[in-house]
Amino acid sequence: MDHRYDFVFLFDVTDGNPNGDPDAGNLPRVDPETGHGLVTDVCLKRKIRNYVANVKDETPPFEIYVKERAVLNNQHSRAYEALKLDAAKAKRTEVDQCRDWMCQNFYDVRAFGAVMSTKVNCGQVRGPVQMAFSRSIDPIVSLEHSITRCAVATEKEAEKQDGDNRTMGRKFTVPYGMYRCHGFINPFFARQTGFGEEDLQLFWKSLQNMFELDRSASRGQMTPQVLVVFQHDEALGNAPAHQLQKRVSVVRKDATTPARSSDNYDIQIDETELPAGISIHRMF
Repeated sequence: MDHRYDFVFLFDVTDGNPNGDPDAGNLPRVDPETGHGLVTDVCLKRKIRNYVANVKDETPPFEIYVKERAVLNNQHSRAYEALKLDAAKAKRTEVDQCRDWMCQNFYDVRAFGAVMSTKVNCGQVRGPVQMAFSRSIDPIVSLEHSITRCAVATEKEAEKQDGDNRTMGRKFTVPYGMYRCHGFINPFFARQTGFGEEDLQLFWKSLQNMFELDRSASRGQMTPQVLVVFQHDEALGNAPAHQLQKRVSVVRKDATTPARSSDNYDIQIDETELPAGISIHRMF
């Protein structure tokens, strides 16, 4: 891959919790100083991994390294077994061979990188695809709902309720939030991991379709809205990322009423006087 890429990804949520915080009772993540909602990069990467796993049937070179119930050292051992090497006696060159094997077989290692220097050492990989936390355009409102289940888990609970058998619970939602994510793709790291053009196109496709395979009542309706990609002619880049990403503006049309859909926002891309060597692609 010969080009550097910077991108802006906009997505929204309606009546759902896009990324609960387990340290706060699973409340939607929020910046306490501004009230803006947050979604971690880890959350979006999980959805990308799940999408790739589904469309590629988890077959090499599109296996997924970090997945549900995975034992990572077992994945590392596969590299040593495939290369017929002894993990207990591995030297630096052998660890590097195993690291390359992991990059060749696992999409998420190739894209996002991984720390694989645990008990079975496959080294470390710094991935070419990096994303910052997503932040909502406006402050969000976190609603708490009481919910009822007409059943209980144990006979003891049923006896206490004299057969009424109801379980009360809580659910948190954001009525509406438009979130903005900034991302970066480094061609130098891509060459090191083997992240190529096919991988790149799969990544763009994942951003567009990952919510379709991740539907959940708790997450409400999450929808991709806009993906704007700035392509640099040179691997080192032709302009600072932050200056390019500022060219994507998202403004509320009417600040006097709460936003409840993407129609409440005006999304514009400034394509005037672009720096030399920069091209803009609106993927969707």
